[in-house]
Amino acid sequence: MYATAMGPSAPYVFRYALLSAKQYDAQIIAVSALEKLSPFANSLVELHISQSQSKEIHDKAQTQAKERLQERIERLSATECGTDPQYAKRLADIIIKEGPPAQVILSVAKELNVDLIIMGSHRHSAIEDAVLGSTTSKVLHSSTIPVLVVRIPDGFHEEGY
Repeated sequence: MYATAMGPSAPYVFRYALLSAKQYDAQIIAVSALEKLSPFANSLVELHISQSQSKEIHDKAQTQAKERLQERIERLSATECGTDPQYAKRLADIIIKEGPPAQVILSVAKELNVDLIIMGSHRHSAIEDAVLGSTTSKVLHSSTIPVLVVRIPDGFHEEGY
């Protein structure tokens, strides 16, 4: 399973997922999470518009976000796989769910009984991790499935992702 937020480092981590899938003759399931509005943010929205308007806007935004993520993952797959049949067949599914990222990753991994979770990690200070938390850290310490954490080089960025 390739866990991604489709940030600028997505291609770097996806290449590791492709190489692992090819090496072990496996398929990749790409997973991404969309976080819900906090209860406080939701209550602020509902102060200015009706609950039905809020739901309509939220549903539309969620659909658009899912479509954009799906398109970006498919584009990344097409770019990285090219016409090589060993790579082209590797991306089996793209799953986008709403919820806290670590929780989504762990629940999908368990539900689908995946063999390995592959995800990236940037360098954070101890204070950043303690205060903000880290999806990678939460998954790494809560998973019963092996997790491959790909260290993303400082400043890595590929255009288009």
